[in-house]
Amino acid sequence: MNVKTVKISEVKQNPNNPRTIRDDKFERLVTSIKAFPEMLNIRPIVVNNDMVVLGGNMRLKACREAGLKQVPIIVAGELTEEQQREFIIKDNVSGGEWDWSALTSEWDTEQLEEWGLDIPKFDTNDEIEDLSETIKELFRIELICKDEEHQENTYNKLIEQGYECRLLTL
Repeated sequence: MNVKTVKISEVKQNPNNPRTIRDDKFERLVTSIKAFPEMLNIRPIVVNNDMVVLGGNMRLKACREAGLKQVPIIVAGELTEEQQREFIIKDNVSGGEWDWSALTSEWDTEQLEEWGLDIPKFDTNDEIEDLSETIKELFRIELICKDEEHQENTYNKLIEQGYECRLLTL
């Protein structure tokens, strides 16, 4: 698979993209692309033969926001429909976990945040509050009804008898 550069208008967002990005994180991605557009050559947008994005929907959106006229892509034209669906998910699944100690000792925290990494705020001075006394014990029964009418009748009978009930349909 070769990387090629195309007009950004030729690349189509995937309407079935299951990933989204929050406003603040999206703004960081736009800023990152403006500051380091060469990274797109290293990690191009992956598309199918119809130029629909399989990997990099948020990057494409950020590239448009950043005002780019062209983007590097890889056409994964040999993938079956099922492989394309699998790729969409696997491209966004993270493996492993961050070693926060190594990150904070080897990298500038502010820079990591600018690059889009959400760094948790750890405050070792805070004591964990014991909430066990304030949590009310609840006791529940789950009833399985044969149909909606049975559910409604059972619910009404229990309400009449003074029980607190919620209807759930699973």
